[in-house]
Amino acid sequence: MRALFSEVTCRGVVAPGACERKVGDRIGDLACAVLGSAACRPRRTVRSGPNSVLPYGQEPSAGRAIGTDDVVVVELGPVLAGYEACFARTVVLGDDPETHRLLEDLPEVFAAAREAFRKDRGITGRRLHAEVPALAAKAGWALGGWHVGHFVGTPAVANSLDARPDAYLGPDDSQPLRRTTEDGWQAHWVLEIHLVDENRFTGSYKDLLVLA
Repeated sequence: MRALFSEVTCRGVVAPGACERKVGDRIGDLACAVLGSAACRPRRTVRSGPNSVLPYGQEPSAGRAIGTDDVVVVELGPVLAGYEACFARTVVLGDDPETHRLLEDLPEVFAAAREAFRKDRGITGRRLHAEVPALAAKAGWALGGWHVGHFVGTPAVANSLDARPDAYLGPDDSQPLRRTTEDGWQAHWVLEIHLVDENRFTGSYKDLLVLA
C-alpha cells in the first residue's frame, strides 16, 4: 500500500481540475501495475473538499472536480478486495498553511496514539479511544468519527448502534486490545485518525496499529 501511495504522489495523480472518478480510475490502473492480480477497481478511493467530511455511508457524486486548495483523502484499502489492507493517507493541494499543518499533524497524532498502545500492555479500546481525542485537541483539531479504529476484518458501519462494541476502538470496548480471538488468533487492529477543522476540511491517516 505504501508503494502504491508513493506512485500516486510521485506521478501527481491527485491534481487540481481532475474529477474524483477519473483520479480513482488512474489509481486503479496503478494498483494493477504495482500489485498485480491481487488488485481490483473499487467504487471509490478518493474524496476531496466537502466530500471528505461527509459521514460514512453518504455517497456524494464522484464527478466532483478537485479544487486548487483542496484536502484530498485517498483510501487505498479497497484496492485489495478480500485482504485486510486498511490504508488511507491525505494529499494537500495549494498553499493554505492550515491544511499543510493538518498534513503534518496526521502522522504525528497517529504515532502518539500508537505509542500509547505500546506503552500500556493492558490498554482497552475504551482507553485508547479516550486518548486520541486528547491528542487531536492538543494539536488543535477535532476528531472525526465515532471510533478510532477496528478489529482487522471488521466491516465498516455508520454508527455505534450497528457495531459490535468489542470490534471497534470506541467508548464501549472494555476488553484489552492484546487478546486472543474466539478462533485462537492474536487480535490485530487498524488505527484510524480523522482530524477535522470545523467541518471545513478533514484529513485521514489509517494503517495497521502495530505494523505501521
